[in-house]
Parts: sequence; C-alpha cells; structure tokens
Amino acid sequence: MVDRSHEHPPRELTLTPQLLVAAYCQGVFPMARSRHAPGVEWFSPDPRAVLPLDRFKCPRTLRQAVERRLFDIRHDTAFADVITACSHKRPGHPETWINRQIIESFIELHELGVAHSVEAWRDGQLVGGLYGVAIGGAFCGESMFHRPDLGGTNASKVCLAHLVAHMKSRGFILLDVQMNSDHMRRFGTVEIPRKEYLRRLTDAIAMDVSF
Repeated sequence: MVDRSHEHPPRELTLTPQLLVAAYCQGVFPMARSRHAPGVEWFSPDPRAVLPLDRFKCPRTLRQAVERRLFDIRHDTAFADVITACSHKRPGHPETWINRQIIESFIELHELGVAHSVEAWRDGQLVGGLYGVAIGGAFCGESMFHRPDLGGTNASKVCLAHLVAHMKSRGFILLDVQMNSDHMRRFGTVEIPRKEYLRRLTDAIAMDVSF
C-alpha cells in the first residue's frame, strides 16, 4: 500500500529539473496513474524499500549470466531509449506509471548529469536497462526493462548487478528502490521506516561522489 498522506507538491506543478532534484532530496518522487495520464502524483512511501549494497543477493542464474558476459554494459549512451522502453507495456504489466511528462523531464535531468542509465547491448541492439537519479551518494532506482525477443533475457538483472558493483566502486552508500516487490526481494531489498530512510538520504546526498 502506498502512503499518500505525504504527497507533495501538488500534481499540477510543472516537472522541472529543479523541482525534481528538490523532491528527491526530500525523499519524494513522481508517478503517473498511467502512461497516458496528463499529470503526475507525488509519493513518499512508509516504509521505504532500499537495497543494501553489501547484502545484494545474486541468484545462480544471474551470476551465470554475468560471468558469461552476454551483454555489453554501458552507461548513459541511450538514456532516452531506456526510459522510453521502460514506459512501454510488457507481459503481466499492461499499464505503466511513466507518462510523456516524466519522460521529457527526466531526459532534461539526464542532460544535466543527474539522471543516469545502465544499458545492456547485444549484437548492436539495446536489449535491457534501467535508469534512476543520482544525488551525492544516493541512487534512486526508477524502472528497468528487458527484451527477451532480442536475446535480452536477464538483461535488466545484469544491469542491476552492474549498478550495485559500480555504486560500491564509486563510494555510494544508498540504493533506493522506493517500493518493494517480490521481484526485488530476490535481490535482498529490505523495508525501513521513512524516518530512517530520510536520515540515510541526508547523509548520502551530502557526499561528494559522482556516478
């Protein structure tokens, strides 16, 4: 259940990079009711889901996929393509929360060096990826996708494993996954009270590290 008691600011506000950065620094993030919705709503879940970097679980099939090096993993070479792919319908998920307003505003955020993508390429094609927001030592994961029809089975999971390793190497301390799911629990996500999350977020965004 998403706690809507802390929705802020009003959804009619224009999504600007400045507003997005201010919101994420307060533990608030936007979602649309559907990919065709005209605006967004704002959320700050309690409890909050995070993935402790030192407790990341790598299932056997994922470990094998990483070791086989099936994909060419890149950063920030196709951000617009990644977020657009994340907004598309997928089996079992007929609707998404990423609308045109979110896509356009996050592309602006990417151009400012705040939003980032991790991409899996195979045979010259983008077959999976994820994107999120990096502020200080915090990375707020937003969404991921994969294209099994193009040989991208496990591609998004490999991107997640790469993200965790990259964050550890760069000195990041907080990987926010916002709301938990059975899928993410497989990798070691835990839920913490919003008050504790905000304390960790404050410590993380004060750090001088870069993605």
